[in-house]
Amino acid sequence: MEKKYDVIVVGAGHAGCEAAAAAANLGSKTLLITMNMNAIAQMSCNPAMGGVAKGQIVREIDALGGYSGIVSDKSAIQFKMLNKSKGPAMWSPRTQNDRMMFSNLWRLKLEQTKNLDFWQDMVTELIIKNGACCGVKTQIGIEFKSNAVILTNGTFLNGLIHIGEKQFGGGRAGDKPSTGITEQLIANGFTSGRMKTGTPPRVDGRSLDYSKMEEQPGDEKPSKFSFSAETQPLSKQRSCYITYTNDDVHDILRTGFEQSPMFTGRIKGLGPRYCPSIEDKIVRFSERNRHQLFIEPEGWDTVEIYLNGFSTSLPEDVQNKAMRLIPGFENAKMFRPGYAIEYDFFQPTQLKSTLETKGINNLYFAGQINGTTGYEEAAGQGIIAGINAHQKINENESFILKRDEAYIGVLIDDLVTKGTTEPYRMFTSRAEYRILLRQDNADIRLTPLSNEIGLATDEMLQKVLTKNEQVASVIKQFEETSLNPEDVNEYLETQNSSLIKQKVKANTVVTRPNITITDLINSSKKLAEKLSNYNNEVLEGAEILMKYNGYIAREKEVAGKMMRLENIKIRENIDYKKLSSLSAEAVEKLTKIKPSTIGQATRISGISASDISVLMVHMK
Repeated sequence: MEKKYDVIVVGAGHAGCEAAAAAANLGSKTLLITMNMNAIAQMSCNPAMGGVAKGQIVREIDALGGYSGIVSDKSAIQFKMLNKSKGPAMWSPRTQNDRMMFSNLWRLKLEQTKNLDFWQDMVTELIIKNGACCGVKTQIGIEFKSNAVILTNGTFLNGLIHIGEKQFGGGRAGDKPSTGITEQLIANGFTSGRMKTGTPPRVDGRSLDYSKMEEQPGDEKPSKFSFSAETQPLSKQRSCYITYTNDDVHDILRTGFEQSPMFTGRIKGLGPRYCPSIEDKIVRFSERNRHQLFIEPEGWDTVEIYLNGFSTSLPEDVQNKAMRLIPGFENAKMFRPGYAIEYDFFQPTQLKSTLETKGINNLYFAGQINGTTGYEEAAGQGIIAGINAHQKINENESFILKRDEAYIGVLIDDLVTKGTTEPYRMFTSRAEYRILLRQDNADIRLTPLSNEIGLATDEMLQKVLTKNEQVASVIKQFEETSLNPEDVNEYLETQNSSLIKQKVKANTVVTRPNITITDLINSSKKLAEKLSNYNNEVLEGAEILMKYNGYIAREKEVAGKMMRLENIKIRENIDYKKLSSLSAEAVEKLTKIKPSTIGQATRISGISASDISVLMVHMK
């Protein structure tokens, strides 16, 4: 058994898996340590990947050379492109997944990754020498040495599970918590806090009456996450269902509020505002007499159902009684009750933009340890931590994605610059350049950057270059092709779009509202002859660029102006106390955050324009 590695990753959740894969694929000898080899990449909460803004992150991970998109596609039981009625900046892919298949596929992908070893054990201590992390000690007393360590502990650090008035240690149902690391980090000057999250009951699908619910099938023409040819769109899908709570359900739930740890204050942690428990919903939205619930199957063959929207920590008898008053759940059988879990996290302002800690060299944090919630947010941090751990120990340049380059860039910049007072979840509204950060162009944005450092393969890069050429070719054909009234007026009439009276260029027609590129091609023989060889991905990319060209150009211009400030680096050892013209708040915030660029300094709350001017003058 080897005892010396380049990179050690602690925890095999979504962040840990992407971190270990990235470091190993870049060439670092990597060790992944997990408390349970049978729970690698476990979907501890809902059996789904992607969604609004989260789907963009999965595509970005795939474009960088990560595995989340491939595993999600291969284990998908349903695919939906959300927000299709809105502009393309809002389109967000989402899959329902087979939970057991997802975990198994992740393990197989990792086992097939060169340079990657595994060890099942609990890490109880970090080995720290001369201000740097150089290994770990495990519960059974083994020391593993390394050049860098990445902590991806999820909800396991001093995890505590609550069901009504009962509480017991655990990182999730059936797994014990991880102890020792929090206390050591606090002793080394880190600030920690507590966060909480919850999960709903799991139910026997055979006991439900689906005739009382609304069916939610997948897309008629499903797409997929991964840009690679390794996966294919689904040929068959499983439906989800929608039902609702009612006043009777709420009345029963209220009888348990005094025993709810959320309400009695036994849970001190910060809770998720955007994914509240059913108790929170009843109190915060008291004017509503019903709340939507999604019935999500846990896989192709299992009968287990995830009751999305019914997250709770109430006593199990109250949960059961209330659940049976939901339409379709009159005879429902519970597999296990919902519960709340509280756990330790570390304020992410203690990290550099590489996700390396400021307090201890060569120590990286990724995932829920940084105060985020969600598989996708965790995985996005994981791949960046894995890349940067490899880059640093090989004395290569840091890999930092900017806010105009990726949602992952927005996520990490928000965390390290602003910190978080609640479990951080990604939304499209958090990205000021979201029309640039679309799900369709993640490969164009990120694969060339990843290929430069050796993670994205040459084959991936070539595919992007070919796609770019094909998109440009389609746009050129539209700009050069003239359409006659008899070509397209019949189609325009069906879309309530004004008819053309003379020849017009095809690109002026495709930019109209309600006109789609595929329908226009199908209605025009000229276009059909010229463009029959292009796939939907290329046609869609061309359509977006033609329709939204003005918006994209404007946003690029704004981003360009703002990003000039990102190129002005700030020395790490600058003493802000010596800059007498800075406000007292600016001195405090800048000393704490230690921004790496002027651009980052502008995003720190409490830093004024005059403070930035002082900094600029000081840096000449």
